[in-house]
Amino acid sequence: MKLAVTGKGGVGKTTVVAGLARVLADRGRKVLVIDADPASNLALALGFPPEQRLTPIAEMKELIEERTEAKTGSMGGYFKLNPRVDDLPDKYSLEKDGIRLMVMGTVQKGGGGCVCPENVMVRTLVAHLLVGRNEAVILDMEAGVEHLGRATAQAVNKLIVVVEPGQRSLEVAQKIRQLAGDIGLKSIGLIGNKIRSEGDREFLRGKMPGLPFLGFISYDPKVVEADLAGTPPYEGNPAFLLSMGGIVDHLLS
Repeated sequence: MKLAVTGKGGVGKTTVVAGLARVLADRGRKVLVIDADPASNLALALGFPPEQRLTPIAEMKELIEERTEAKTGSMGGYFKLNPRVDDLPDKYSLEKDGIRLMVMGTVQKGGGGCVCPENVMVRTLVAHLLVGRNEAVILDMEAGVEHLGRATAQAVNKLIVVVEPGQRSLEVAQKIRQLAGDIGLKSIGLIGNKIRSEGDREFLRGKMPGLPFLGFISYDPKVVEADLAGTPPYEGNPAFLLSMGGIVDHLLS
């Protein structure tokens, strides 16, 4: 199972990723989670202690220069477009309770979408993780599909867009849907988060016709408290795990 999860900032995307990873790991799956959102706190959401920090791959200058044979921060010139990356998941990841985590990072400089060593490294690694690995892979992305290209989009079983009852969240979801179509990623599903009533469900369904909802997650003060405390949203919260389990069942079916 290869999943990419995206959505507007603040909709609870990282919470959803953590829940999916926990349910899959509890069911005996090998799980690799890729943090590709620069604003994400996925490590804390998965229960990794604060002192365990991973340097994003995109910021590992020496590694990028070694593998691409080019100077980081440069554009133009010659460098490898297919650097070796198959050994990186084991070398540059953390593992806890059956979940392995990698932090991808993004190219922060101007022209970050260019063909430059940093982006080549990140894109090649994402492609390897989605195509060349046999465990469940969950990609936690920022509000877009920047880490995916046409070659890797076909390896994603489902692009999951997390939405909440609100017009701004839905506008971002529509833009993501368009971007996904541009690279040929057609298998898209929605998860409605922070649901307070049946009216919220009907509002979301009415605003997003033509896209299936994989499930809905009720607004839960325990999830908010976990976020404030920097602890996993699923700890001591069987109701949340039950909701996430239903979504995983839907995905597997």
